[in-house]
Amino acid sequence: MSDGDELSWRQATDLSGKTAIVTGCASGIGRATARQFALAGARVYGGDINEAGGADTIAQIRASGGQGAFIALDLMDRASIDHFVDAVAEQTQGAIDIIASVAGWDRAEPFLDNTPEFWDQVIAINYLGPVRMIQRFLPLMIRRGVGGKIITVASDAGRVGSLGETFYSGSKGAIIAFSKGLAREMARAQIRCNCIAPGPTDTPLFHAGVSSPNLKEALIRAIPLKRLAQPVEIAYAILFFASPASDYVTGQVLSVSGGLTMHG
Repeated sequence: MSDGDELSWRQATDLSGKTAIVTGCASGIGRATARQFALAGARVYGGDINEAGGADTIAQIRASGGQGAFIALDLMDRASIDHFVDAVAEQTQGAIDIIASVAGWDRAEPFLDNTPEFWDQVIAINYLGPVRMIQRFLPLMIRRGVGGKIITVASDAGRVGSLGETFYSGSKGAIIAFSKGLAREMARAQIRCNCIAPGPTDTPLFHAGVSSPNLKEALIRAIPLKRLAQPVEIAYAILFFASPASDYVTGQVLSVSGGLTMHG
């Protein structure tokens, strides 16, 4: 972009004419992201294992004048991932501009209490599922030759670790490293890949995973801003990475954590 091509902030965050994928769209950060993308003008294709919640998100988008469609997605099931990608590709004729991989899962418990089944679920939803989905979509994005945006959602637990979330921290650290490697590999195709690392956020997943009121209060006390994030505050950061405003940014990890962790 040259000086003569400067855009206003409104123009720089405009997604009109773009097609965006959002996983985990049924609630929390995923729902807020889908809504923000639609408000910015994108046509949103949402995926989630919670079909009722995902369909409700798209209904909200349409009721507000936006465009969107819901397709069921289970990131633990390869066949479900393939069906989701194929269905989106068919409905969009392969014109994919943005992928926001938001879906995630966790349950706070000591590492020594983890079971292999727990590990399988965490790694499938937080790492292998997103990796498989992104690998399936990438050839479509490359073939178009117009670049694109990939945003993964990790966690600050993947940067600094988290008590009672040891394996979860490992899965989020993996998606951070994957995102950086993918950014290097896809730069030649003008596909930017960045990662959001939220801190504790007021979502159904957080409240289900951290059931102890004392632990919740301790977490909030540890946050310099003294509150949980609201899902839309994470969605705003995802929107930045999805928009033209971040066209010269790739391979980065942005903590949105109220100052809980501070990285230089």
